[in-house]
Amino acid sequence: MSQARAKKIKLLLFDVDGVLTDGKLFFFPSPAGAQQGTHEHAAKHSDKPGYAIASASMVEAKGFHAHDGTAISLARLGGIQTGLITKRISETVALRARDLHLDHVHQGIKDKLGTFHEILKQAGLQNDQAAFVGDDIIDLPVMRACGLAVAVPNAREGVKDEAHFITDHFGGDGALRDVVEYILKSQGRLQQVIDDYIASRRTDI
Repeated sequence: MSQARAKKIKLLLFDVDGVLTDGKLFFFPSPAGAQQGTHEHAAKHSDKPGYAIASASMVEAKGFHAHDGTAISLARLGGIQTGLITKRISETVALRARDLHLDHVHQGIKDKLGTFHEILKQAGLQNDQAAFVGDDIIDLPVMRACGLAVAVPNAREGVKDEAHFITDHFGGDGALRDVVEYILKSQGRLQQVIDDYIASRRTDI
């Protein structure tokens, strides 16, 4: 059943904390003179808990897995759009999103379902053509609305109960790679995309 759903996917969206990362948050003093492009955005939510530290003197650090970076490249070669929807606002996430060239980046989002529908409209896609990867209850509205709902093993039990597919790897440990490979394999395109990826990195052609 989940493979049939995966065959239709043209858009892969995901949460950040607990999915693209292991969910841990680290706060360090910001280097002198460092510019944080998300500071103004974060400051608008400074009176609300759980969004971000709106401070020019602190920086939020997260750990990302290289396998997930490759996953985004594979998805792009496979014609699948990618993007994140997260409640927290982090300069680290903004930098990683730019590094990966994500198609859709939405931070500081309380109503993830509303943003999900906005992205679908912008992309010209239907609900059943989108997948979402989540780990906590804030992700459930989107998981219930999308075509392929995915949870990571470290997700809350109630979230895993509503998922069509659960990754082998934990959030922050290559879970997104599992999703991309599952979708492309279900579409019969995984090996061709891998071959294209390798060919694109050869210097002798």
